[in-house]
Amino acid sequence: MARLPRLTLPGYPHHAIQRGNNRQRIFVDRQDFERMLALWGEYAPQCGIAIHAYVLMDNHFHLLATPSTAEGLPLMMQAVGRSYVRYFNQRHSRTGTLWEGRYRSTLIESERHLLACMAYIDLNPVRAGLVAQAQEWPWSGCAHSLGLRHDPLITPHALYWALGNTPFAREAAYAQLLQTGISAAQQTALTDATLRGWVLGEGNFLHELEKKSTRRLRPALPGRPARAC
Repeated sequence: MARLPRLTLPGYPHHAIQRGNNRQRIFVDRQDFERMLALWGEYAPQCGIAIHAYVLMDNHFHLLATPSTAEGLPLMMQAVGRSYVRYFNQRHSRTGTLWEGRYRSTLIESERHLLACMAYIDLNPVRAGLVAQAQEWPWSGCAHSLGLRHDPLITPHALYWALGNTPFAREAAYAQLLQTGISAAQQTALTDATLRGWVLGEGNFLHELEKKSTRRLRPALPGRPARAC
């Protein structure tokens, strides 16, 4: 089956995943992690990208971001990807591909899924058994969202601001969300939608998006199409 074109619409949050080829490491040490963050810091403003959450793992990364243009996210991912591969190959005396094909992404319905997606991203190191608390992992925006350090990469989403009227209230509410975690069904929905490229949303949200894009946004219903009478 032909691969769907990637969907990117301005003004909506997108969840992106990029993996190393054959699940190989894409970050070997602190310098590699810092290089990726520096590239995001350089290209996100140039491409009009607001980053709400991210995590860098040894062999993949997650990004939750809202582009201001339809071209912004693909342009940033391409520029960062190419620059990082050149850096990584030169530094580690290697050649060839680093990424497992193109990055995967999905557009998400903010009201239903944005905060869950933030928690899903920030809890990655906990699920992997690397840290006991999400804020202990140095290569994510979690500590910023909890008020533990300033991260210049992070632009809080409006729904994060709505968690409370003061910084302390917002940080406490997000800490409680991380403590509660997200359900297995939410994890599966976020992962599947991102890897398959389907929009993560329901009802009226999907209907409105279908007016803005000619690309199919959700899987077809099972069975054969009904014949016209």
